[in-house]
Amino acid sequence: RSSWLLLAPLLTPPVPVITAPPCSLCPEGAHRFQWIRNLVPEFGISSSHVKVLSSPAEFYELLKVQIKAAKQRVVMASLYLGTGLLEQELVYCLEETLEKSLQAKGSPDLRVSILLDYTRGSRGRKNSRTMLIPLLQRFPEQVRVSLFHTPNLRGLLRLLIPERFNETIGLQHIKVYLFDDNVILSGANLSDLYFTNRQDRYVLLRDSPEIADFFTELVDAIGDVSLQLQQDDTVQMMEGMVHPYQGDKVAYCEIANRRVMEVINSARTRQERLHAKTFHSSQPGSSLLSQQGSQASGSLKPEPDTWIYPLIQMKPFGIQIDEMVTETLLTEAERDARIYLTTGYFNLTQAYMDLILGTRAEYRILLASPEVNGFFGAKGVAGAIPAAYVYIEHQFYSEVCCLQQQERVQLQEYSRAGWTFHAKGLWLYLAGSDLPCLTLIGSPNFGYRSVHRDLEAQVAIVTENKALQQQLHQEQEQLYLCSGVVSTSTFEQPNRYVKLWVKLVTPLIKNFF
Repeated sequence: RSSWLLLAPLLTPPVPVITAPPCSLCPEGAHRFQWIRNLVPEFGISSSHVKVLSSPAEFYELLKVQIKAAKQRVVMASLYLGTGLLEQELVYCLEETLEKSLQAKGSPDLRVSILLDYTRGSRGRKNSRTMLIPLLQRFPEQVRVSLFHTPNLRGLLRLLIPERFNETIGLQHIKVYLFDDNVILSGANLSDLYFTNRQDRYVLLRDSPEIADFFTELVDAIGDVSLQLQQDDTVQMMEGMVHPYQGDKVAYCEIANRRVMEVINSARTRQERLHAKTFHSSQPGSSLLSQQGSQASGSLKPEPDTWIYPLIQMKPFGIQIDEMVTETLLTEAERDARIYLTTGYFNLTQAYMDLILGTRAEYRILLASPEVNGFFGAKGVAGAIPAAYVYIEHQFYSEVCCLQQQERVQLQEYSRAGWTFHAKGLWLYLAGSDLPCLTLIGSPNFGYRSVHRDLEAQVAIVTENKALQQQLHQEQEQLYLCSGVVSTSTFEQPNRYVKLWVKLVTPLIKNFF
């Protein structure tokens, strides 16, 4: 019997959720994106609190500095933690900071919460779990390690699918790293490649307590429905919680949906109240004395010129916010607007492809050349994955040509000797503008997995500030500088040859990578 029959349980529909379509874009400037706050909380901040990073080394050094400076909380969500020397140094930084907290007067304030994927974090004898167990043993009251296990990997499927291949069913893919009130959003995992020569994107939001609170609560919510790592390397669910693969799937997904939506909706309500309070206090009728008093005490915050919208996608739980917002952005982008979209794994959903091919904006899509694909040179079946991506890219390019859209939709391949490519997101330039006013940054790849299988989170950053827009523009330019434009001749090169079996198998398995 075909092993593909094992995938039958995945064809069952996820827990349904009723969502209202977002309203269309408003006409004026950066504020045209305020419709997003109908779905998620809106955090208004000063652009001076936003810093765009450009290199893996910069990202790694910032992680260490932030861990060492943390006083109240360290919250890290990633696919996995690697097992090399650089990752061990991060663990030592955590240990040192926890030790300092323990030796401080009174009870220690510092809490460390780490969320990883169960299947990826358990791969091999030495793995993410074995790296973190010493922290759990030394600081049991301060450290929590949660391992998310997809509810779709269960029963016979779980027993028969081997290690590594079981990761295709669904993962915890969110990457967020926060330290007290500082938040790093990225697509990078906690592994040596991502600290050295695997290009990604990274943004630091400084002194942003409301945003830090939101992501702390989000990671806590996912952690509550995840397996808890114990000091003896066993795992167990929190008391009273439905088990992700032994318990009732529908009940588990409903609980998870409720927990995550509580975080989103309560934060949204808080921010709406804060927005209303700020709006009313800034009206002409508000007390001049109170305004002067707050100015004198130095508590008056600068007027926000940048807005952060967290976009969550957890289709197994029936949460599709990121998908809705992304589709609306692509749908509503006007003629002569430019969208720079990048993904390390070019495997767009049919809906995203249809919108790109059927709407009016110009697109510049950056993807990995085969040599910088993370699977390039891998052993076994995984070694054919770059060829499968070439085949998918060629099919899409052929469709662009067939529709005579080559001028409007351009593909570009990132190529850099000795590096791999993992950057994802988009930059939106309004018609007539040389600078982007919106970017999406986080974990989604715009593919089937991101939309349907994995837990994902990114943020939409909308800004009116020219200096921040310039930072985002430079980030985009720096990535695209390492690329070449795709043409018909690209696919005639010897390294683009795709074997027949790869062409036959790709349509069957493209939804799993």
